[in-house]
Amino acid sequence: MIKTVDDYNSKFNNDIKKKLDCLRMIIKQNAPDANEKISWGVPTYNLNGFLVQYAACKKHIGFYTSLTTLEYFKEQLKDYKTNMKNTVQFPIDKELPVDLIKEMVLFKVKENNRD
Repeated sequence: MIKTVDDYNSKFNNDIKKKLDCLRMIIKQNAPDANEKISWGVPTYNLNGFLVQYAACKKHIGFYTSLTTLEYFKEQLKDYKTNMKNTVQFPIDKELPVDLIKEMVLFKVKENNRD
């Protein structure tokens, strides 16, 4: 049973685990006060409410944020599949857009701190 983010990330092969660890590092560095937990079976971060979440899938890593975040970064996300509700799909076989993810996390932190 997956109880921690370490448990979750470590269940994947090394290439995917590195990407998940990278995502975790980006989130923790840019939202150090966020609460980290497993919710709905995946890593979830809360800071004054839902912040972000991620999940490894067969062909992509799902990154879950907010509609406002996706709308704000719509141009930068044009090369990625989104559902324009709250999800971005980063293909497993491509490098993670680290700077974009950082900007999205910081945007969501500001969004959550405004409310």
